[in-house]
Amino acid sequence: MRTRPRRTTRTRAAAAGGAVLFAALLALAGPASAEGETVEVMIAGYQFEPAQVTVRAGTTVRWINREKRTSHSVYFTGQDAFESDRLFPGESWSYRFELAGVRDYHCGPHPEMRGRIVVTE
Repeated sequence: MRTRPRRTTRTRAAAAGGAVLFAALLALAGPASAEGETVEVMIAGYQFEPAQVTVRAGTTVRWINREKRTSHSVYFTGQDAFESDRLFPGESWSYRFELAGVRDYHCGPHPEMRGRIVVTE
């Protein structure tokens, strides 16, 4: 007849200490939120997919070039216009949106490729 190994006081104390540590780490982490979240936009077939994304402030958007031979960029228009570096096939570029508003963009070398990021509070 097989018997189960007995748990010693030392084993119980280690298990209890691990549970307390885990609970403390969860408390420090706080509630889940959009902060730190990442949303992906694929670049393929000379278009951004999805073409429009709605995110909460604090969210990062990552553009990934899925083309086989073509480079693209993400060029934001408007008052604070700026452009990403060229993204060659397989490369990505990310931007974290901190302020609410609408940000229109297009591809620098292919301006017919258009997209929009809507940032909410």
